[in-house]
Amino acid sequence: MIFREPDLSARPHRLAVERQMPLPPATLYKAWTVEFDRWFAAPGSVLMGSHVNTAFFFETEFSHSPDKPLQRHPHYGRFLALLPDRLIQLTWLTGAPGTKGAETVVTVELVPTADGTLLKLTHAGFPDQESMEAHRQAWPMVLELLEKRYFG
Repeated sequence: MIFREPDLSARPHRLAVERQMPLPPATLYKAWTVEFDRWFAAPGSVLMGSHVNTAFFFETEFSHSPDKPLQRHPHYGRFLALLPDRLIQLTWLTGAPGTKGAETVVTVELVPTADGTLLKLTHAGFPDQESMEAHRQAWPMVLELLEKRYFG
């Protein structure tokens, strides 16, 4: 299958986050490929097929403060690489205040450990430092949410 990978050369901003999780790689792989609405996406919003070069869409819903209504945040992308229980690579595209319309690349490596999995996430191709820093703050919370939804 031939497909075009995003050109990130004009957007060099990237980040890396690691988290040791008490979950097996197979569970985390499933969470990122077929169960996004179990832990991250708004229920009923996911359109996703877990095949390379398959597009996906989902929405998140959250409020920036308790007195504000929930806001919907659409996310678009496509899978670039899938190695069961080892690696997920996908493009990640959101509006403001996310990636500001830039097609970024998220790579999730799943490294088996004695007590679960070391999840290594890199997110590359941000249009600016501000967008990268916002994601640097958000990803640890997102990964914590993933662990809580599956492990309790």
